[in-house]
Amino acid sequence: MEPTTKTETLDIEGMTCASCASAIEKSLSRAPGVQSAMVNFATEKATVQYLPGQASPASLKEAVVNAGYGVMERPPDTSAAERSAEIDRQKALAYQKLRRRFWVAAGLAIIIMPLSMLMLWPALMARVNMPLLNYALLLLTLPVLAYSGREFYVSAWNGFKHRAANMDTLIAVGTGAAFLYSLAATVVPEFFTSRGLMPEVYYDTTATIIALILLGKVMEMRAKTQTSAAMRSLIGLQAKTARVVRPDGAEVDVPIEQVQLGDIVVVRPGEKVATDGRITEGQSAVDEAMLTGESLPVEKKSGDPVFGATLNKTGSFRFEVTKVGADTMLSQIVKLVEDAQGSRAPIQRLADKVSSIFVPTVVVISILTFVLWFDLAPVDTRLPLALVSFVAVLIIACPCALGLATPTAIMVSTGKGAEHGVLIRNAEALEKAYQVNTVLLDKTGTITRGEPAVTDFLAPGQDGPRLLQLLAAVERQSEHPLAEAVVRYADAQGSSSLAATGFRAVEGKGATATVDGQAVFIGNRRLLAEEGITLSPELTAQAEQLLSQAKTVLYVAVAGQAVALLGVADTVRDTSVAAIRELQALGIEVVMMTGDNPQTAAQVAGQVGITRYFAEVLPAEKAGKVKELQAEGRIVAMVGDGINDAPALAQADIGLAIGSGTDVAMEAAGITLMRSDLHGVVTAIELSRQTIRIIKQNLFFAFIYNTLGIPVAAGLLYPFFGILLSPMLAAAAMALSSVSVLTNSLRLRGFSPIKN
Repeated sequence: MEPTTKTETLDIEGMTCASCASAIEKSLSRAPGVQSAMVNFATEKATVQYLPGQASPASLKEAVVNAGYGVMERPPDTSAAERSAEIDRQKALAYQKLRRRFWVAAGLAIIIMPLSMLMLWPALMARVNMPLLNYALLLLTLPVLAYSGREFYVSAWNGFKHRAANMDTLIAVGTGAAFLYSLAATVVPEFFTSRGLMPEVYYDTTATIIALILLGKVMEMRAKTQTSAAMRSLIGLQAKTARVVRPDGAEVDVPIEQVQLGDIVVVRPGEKVATDGRITEGQSAVDEAMLTGESLPVEKKSGDPVFGATLNKTGSFRFEVTKVGADTMLSQIVKLVEDAQGSRAPIQRLADKVSSIFVPTVVVISILTFVLWFDLAPVDTRLPLALVSFVAVLIIACPCALGLATPTAIMVSTGKGAEHGVLIRNAEALEKAYQVNTVLLDKTGTITRGEPAVTDFLAPGQDGPRLLQLLAAVERQSEHPLAEAVVRYADAQGSSSLAATGFRAVEGKGATATVDGQAVFIGNRRLLAEEGITLSPELTAQAEQLLSQAKTVLYVAVAGQAVALLGVADTVRDTSVAAIRELQALGIEVVMMTGDNPQTAAQVAGQVGITRYFAEVLPAEKAGKVKELQAEGRIVAMVGDGINDAPALAQADIGLAIGSGTDVAMEAAGITLMRSDLHGVVTAIELSRQTIRIIKQNLFFAFIYNTLGIPVAAGLLYPFFGILLSPMLAAAAMALSSVSVLTNSLRLRGFSPIKN
């Protein structure tokens, strides 16, 4: 028996790049009892699986602290909304502090820059006391380092103590080198002049680089906030109060946190449903778009379930609370989306490997750049050239873009999927959906409604409405699924209710009762044969036609005479044909699987436009059919809704469970569709394709940026074209790279599934 593991999610503080995430991951993975650790730079969360007897939340926090980072405390026993609000509050405070640091750096840099440029005009330099000017620049630069840039140096020092390097290491070494060189030129200028060198200062470089990097971080933090907008909107949907009925009948508004299981809650028109429950009194139409993406309100009556955060449209009703807090449907959706946003897609592995060795490699390249320029450049320019190139390489080579390329796109797309009723379990499922070229649909409950419905009512020469009244009166006494189909059909036709007496169910054949003084029989042909009732040639021909269409035929007799036929079938959903057509338009082959006979399978397949199908498939054989398709080299998405679909969903490359199905099916699936509509399959695949396209673009931008930027910063173009990259331009380019990746990911916020 394998030991039981627990999963803990930690909110990390102090990460600045993908290298930070890698360092924390290594520290957690080395901790005793930890089975796996995954740190997401974009969401700033660590997800850790550990053995409770060997590790604890406290020991995990210690491992993070030992790596040089912090853990944001989560208040115990809080709801998703409260936890999210607290995290948002702390992030808002951090954002305000970051902005203050930026404005201080920017304000001083605006003063330092023109003062530094005085040395470009010899006429002005002759009138200026250069040593005094350098000291003035030093005093202006010190607040930039001590306040605005302090966290870069503290983080770099912590990394050094823990033998780790990150983006802050590059910034600290680069700006620190420029500052220390300038400090030496200011305090001991004779050291340089005695060697024939100008005591040049680079305070403007130090201040401007820090200001530009902070500007990039401000823009990055704003963009990150937008990537989780869908999640916050989901959490914000929760009702704040509920109108609870007390034992004495009084209705009292109470905070949602005080609602308990078994409470009776009143919901009036225009109000949100406070939590999950079941209607005990009244009826209404409820807008469930926030859960399912379905725009049309759903009719609700006594006994029907309702879900928290949905919107009551018309009538008033009361419901009994069945779930509260973390057990509600909304909380489960939020948890699922949170887990998906914190997961890692396989496509990210290359970026993670590169990020883990990137910073040390850049430090080595920058040192080699300095050495080469110092050795090869002319004596009078070698030190400035070596220093500028050294700083430029350190500043431009930020691995942030690599770290943000995948997780930001995952964050936006999983939140967007939830808006459209598509719940993605993890990033791997999202990536797998992109590769799908074959969709295998279980017929019953997926293509079809999964319940019998009357498709034909044939009563030649009879009073149809009156006959429906008689049939409904009999079938209301029965619990058989076919009887329920007849009652639904009669109700839809507006049949009034009649009383039936002497009801008798005939097992395997049908039912009979007396209605309005007449004996009414409804069932299969054997029921009528036992009563000695024969069919007319017209009814016989009509019955054969219905049977040829793979429909179940119910025969009706009144007062000893066969008078009508009912054709019953599991009808195709209204949206199935259009959705299957859309899948085929995406270049995906759609295959149907059913336990029905070949005749019925062919009829349904032809109706929805499917050319390949498997008939007479037993539940135990469904996973085998998935393997059969996979053996053909296909990437298979299985769509199902029942318990017997779970093995096939698990076997498929990606499983999609219809949300109206069982919990077992949803647990086995990588994607859950919140409404019983195959358009959700189209949405999931379209969203996956767009997301992977964005991720590939992000990774291309990130890799090409560093591939081109580092050689240019190192001075590769200087011998040929006299072009040397300024460290300030390097800082601007570094900030732009991260913002461009985030902005590209945010394009997914405009995703909208296409429906024919």
